[in-house]
Amino acid sequence: MEEIKNTNKNPMESKSKNFIYEIIDEDLKANKWGESTICTRFPPEPNGYLHIGHAKSICLNYGIARDYNGKFNLRFDDTNPEKEEQEYVDSIIEDVKWLGADFEDRILYGSDYFEQMYKWAVDLIKKGKAYVDDLNADEIRSSRGTLTEAGKESPFRNRSVEENLDLFERMRKGEFPNGSKTLRAKINMSSPNINLRDPIMYRIVHDEHHRQENKWCIYPTYDWAHGLEDAIEGITHSICTLEFENHRPLYDWFLDELGIHHAQQIEFARLNLTYTVMSKRKLLQLVKENYVDGWDDPRMPTVSGFRRRGYTPESIRNFAEIIGVAKRDALTDIALLEFAIRDDLNKHAQRVMAVLHPLKVVITNYSGEEELDGVNNPEDPSMGIRKIPFTNEIYIEQTDFMEEPPKGYHRLIPGGEVRLRYAYIIKCEEVIKNDKGEVTELRCTYDPDTRSGTGTSKKKVKGTIHWVSAKHTFEAEVRLYDRLFTVESPDSDKEKNFLDFMNPNSLEIIPNALIEPFAKNSKKGNRFQFERHGYFCVDTKFTSSEKLVFNRTVTLKDSWGKK
Repeated sequence: MEEIKNTNKNPMESKSKNFIYEIIDEDLKANKWGESTICTRFPPEPNGYLHIGHAKSICLNYGIARDYNGKFNLRFDDTNPEKEEQEYVDSIIEDVKWLGADFEDRILYGSDYFEQMYKWAVDLIKKGKAYVDDLNADEIRSSRGTLTEAGKESPFRNRSVEENLDLFERMRKGEFPNGSKTLRAKINMSSPNINLRDPIMYRIVHDEHHRQENKWCIYPTYDWAHGLEDAIEGITHSICTLEFENHRPLYDWFLDELGIHHAQQIEFARLNLTYTVMSKRKLLQLVKENYVDGWDDPRMPTVSGFRRRGYTPESIRNFAEIIGVAKRDALTDIALLEFAIRDDLNKHAQRVMAVLHPLKVVITNYSGEEELDGVNNPEDPSMGIRKIPFTNEIYIEQTDFMEEPPKGYHRLIPGGEVRLRYAYIIKCEEVIKNDKGEVTELRCTYDPDTRSGTGTSKKKVKGTIHWVSAKHTFEAEVRLYDRLFTVESPDSDKEKNFLDFMNPNSLEIIPNALIEPFAKNSKKGNRFQFERHGYFCVDTKFTSSEKLVFNRTVTLKDSWGKK
C-alpha cells in the first residue's frame, strides 16, 4: 500500500485545513467525544466502480483520521441486492488501497448489521413510530405531496402495534411478493421537509444478496441504514456530500427515537469535473452499451480507469489537495487534474524517444554504429543516463519534415538543417517520393563535429527533433486517449442526451509506433515520457508477451483549448 503519510508534527494542524477541520477542532476543545478516538469512514455502495469524486472523499475522510490519529473504516453500504456485485466490492477494495487510504483490517459491511437494524425497526413499531404499508411505490410517491402541498396519510397508517409486528415478521419470512408491502416511519406527512413524510425503512426484495445470499428478503433503505451503520461503528464524523443535507433531520430523528450514538454529519460539495459524467448510472450505460471497453477504460473518470491510463496515487491526492473542500457545488476544470499528473510524472518518469508516424531517413555519409548518452530525467539527475544506439538509417516523425513549411517552422526542410536529439546536426539533401507523390524517404548528411555533449562545435540550428534507430527500434501499439466528451457539461443540456456529446476522437490507435530499445522490456504499469509527445504508461489490459501497448496518460501541455 502506498500510504498517505502525515508530515505534520501536530496532528491538529492539517496540510489542508478547511471548515471540516475547524468543526472537529471545536469538538475536541469542547470534549464532545470524551475519550473516543476520531473515527471516519468511506461508505460506498458496491453497485459500480469508484470514480474521481469518490477518490476526493476517500482522501478527505482518511486524511481526517490520519491527521487526528484516529481510525478510518471502509464500509460497504450493501443494502440493495438488485444492483450490487462482488466484482464491485473487489474493485473498490483495490482502489482504496491503491490511493493509500489505510483502513487496516476494517473492511466492514452494512449487511452484517441487518439483524440489529431489524431489531431497531421492531423497537420503533412497538413505540408506535413505524407501520407496515400496503400502498405500492407509485401510490406512496403520489401521496407524499410537494414542496407547497402537504402529503396524504396512508389508509394503513394507523394499524395497531400488534398487527404491524405480525406483518413485519411475515415480511421477513417471505410471505409477501415484491412491492406489496413496505415498512414506513410514522413521522409527519405535513412536514416542510419531504424526507420526513413517513419515509420507507424496508422494502421487499426477493433477490440473492452477494454476501447474505438468501437469508433476507427485506432490505433497509439507505435513509434507514445510513445513521445506524455509523452508530454501530462509533463514527464520530459522518462526512457526506451536499445532497444529504436535507436528509440529516431524518437521520437525527431515527437516532433520537432509538436513543443511540450520534455521529456528527458534515456536508461538503461533491466533485463535478468538466468533459465527463460522474453519475454511476450514466457510467454504467457507457460500459453496458460498449461506448468504452469497461469500467477501467482509460477515458473513464473511474479510479481504475485513471490507474490504467497511468495516473499515480500521488497525483490524485495532490489534485484533491489543490481543489480543496468547499460548501457549494462547482464545476472543476479537468485541466487541474491533468496539471497534477504532469507535475508528478515530470519529476519521476523515465524519458525515451518514440516515433508514432515514421519517416525513414538515410544518413549517406555515416557508416558504422555508436552509442549516445541520453538523459533519463533532467529533473532527477540520480536517474542517470541510458545508451541510445545510432546508425545511418533512422526514423523521424512525418510532421518533422515539410517541403513547403509555414513561417516559424524550425524542423527539417529540403536543404535545411536540424539537430537530432542527443546526436548530430543533419542536412536534408534529397527527398524520395512514391508514385503518388508522397514522401517516403529522406537522404541526409551529418556533420561529425556536432555530436551532442562534446562542446566542440559552434554551429547552431533552431530545431531539435527526436528519432529512433531503424536497426534497433521495436514496434508497439500506442493509444492516444483524449477527453471523452466535447463539451464541459455533457449531462447538463436539457434538450440533448449526454451521449450526443461524445468525442469521436477520444481514442486514436497507432498499431506500429517505433520505440527506443530502452523501453523494450517494460512491465505493465511502467511510465515514460515519450519526448515531445507526452506521458505514457504500459497498458495493463491489452499488453501481452507478444505486444507492448502504451496508453497516453496526458500530453506535455494542455492543448485542448487550442483545438
